[in-house]
Amino acid sequence: MSDSSVILRTLVLGGARSGKSGYAEQLASDAGRPVRYLATSVPDPADTDFAERIAVHRARRPADWTVVESADPATVLADAAPVTLIDDIGTWLTARIDARDAWELPRGTVAPELDALVRAVADYRERLIIVSPEVGMGVIPSHRSGRLFRDEIGGLNQQLARVCDEVFLVVAGIPMHVK
Repeated sequence: MSDSSVILRTLVLGGARSGKSGYAEQLASDAGRPVRYLATSVPDPADTDFAERIAVHRARRPADWTVVESADPATVLADAAPVTLIDDIGTWLTARIDARDAWELPRGTVAPELDALVRAVADYRERLIIVSPEVGMGVIPSHRSGRLFRDEIGGLNQQLARVCDEVFLVVAGIPMHVK
């Protein structure tokens, strides 16, 4: 970061139901400029529980935000917007692993896409807020797919944290400044 008084890129980490999305949305609103909201999930119409979660997120967002759904963040970041909020990197990563049918393939199979995202974040010069799950504090998943996701998101979060100007960890609705 060239000017320590300017915060461009913020990474908001947290566990499930930690309040990370709500905190990130507040940061975006506080910027006082038009917000582009990138919703990364690829909903399964048969998953009613997940559809309900998405509905809660949609209802909470201000009506004047521009919403881009199911798009690749690296591609979206090629075009600047005053404020961009990406929610969340975990659902994006899941979609990338699904698209490559890589759940049983070696770790690193989706590395080119992760690297492209990190480069796009590092190069982005407008206000950017990224939400991502912190999954490294729990038990070791019993299934290979869970371990794969944990390892890939853990490495990606580390890379994103390095290129972001600030990092918050949200626990029980309380944001803690990490970087």
